[in-house]
Amino acid sequence: MERLLIDGGAVLSGELRASGAKNSALKMFAAALLADEPVIISNVPHLKDITTMIELLVSLGVEVVIDEKMNIEIHANTIKRFKAPYDLVKTMRASFNVLGPLLAHYGQAEVSLPGGCAIGSRPVDQHLIGLEALGAKIDMSDGYVKASARHGLKGGRVVFDFKTVGGTEHLMMTACLANGRTTLENCAREPEIIDLANFLNKMGAKVSGAGKDVIQIVGVKSLGSCTHTVIPDRVEAGTYLIAAAATGGKIEVKNVNPNHLEAVLAKLREAGASIASTADSIELDMHGRRPKAVSLTTAPYPDYPTDLQAQIMAMNCVAEGS
Repeated sequence: MERLLIDGGAVLSGELRASGAKNSALKMFAAALLADEPVIISNVPHLKDITTMIELLVSLGVEVVIDEKMNIEIHANTIKRFKAPYDLVKTMRASFNVLGPLLAHYGQAEVSLPGGCAIGSRPVDQHLIGLEALGAKIDMSDGYVKASARHGLKGGRVVFDFKTVGGTEHLMMTACLANGRTTLENCAREPEIIDLANFLNKMGAKVSGAGKDVIQIVGVKSLGSCTHTVIPDRVEAGTYLIAAAATGGKIEVKNVNPNHLEAVLAKLREAGASIASTADSIELDMHGRRPKAVSLTTAPYPDYPTDLQAQIMAMNCVAEGS
């Protein structure tokens, strides 16, 4: 697709269903490398990043089966290689998170840095510091991180310098096969982290505290099979709601968890929207009115998400006030 042609000016109304959360599904694909048996992940969105992650798993020799409903079955026990190539990792940052599961399960991993040999501070420092705290030997050369743990990983204490979603997820799943107890402090609290922890526990992991500042993981010897449904994508749902508010419309978004969007819904009410929600749906009605401008500051969950900043800025461009 080279361009989008948009004929604007219409009021958006109707109902639709939010997809599964991409950011949950991607990390579950990486976590599936920890299992000795097949796992099935459902409610997976059909997106380029999902396809890229599947291509990465297949490049390692992992068998992946996809049905017409985008239920993904992953057989990690067919793995043949432990090197994630640059051509795939460079296109999607989340693919770096196969490093820890490969290391924890097989004692070795070689994964390209996101962006390869980029000069300057590495955005994955918190990941690598945490892996070293669990006993990993880390070497870097030619844009690749080479990790080894000849005698397995050991539980340890990791204090993140700042709240990092990717770092929290990466270390949480890696520690599931480490010997002993691991404590992660100053953790991110996003719903996707809780979803990943639930997935890990279904496989037989012992993770507690996900969604809080401190997460505890007691390592187990192996992980098995499970079936898990990915949570709804809060960013996609929030995008639809803000778009309807910007046009003075009325919509209902289904397959969504309103608890994951409390900060966003508060701003939309401030903008003049009437909002009604059930356990798995949100209805927004602007009653044909122009939205009111809102001010906000983005911050880690549960505050207003950065991923929805651009959308509400667009709404503010057509809103009353400043």
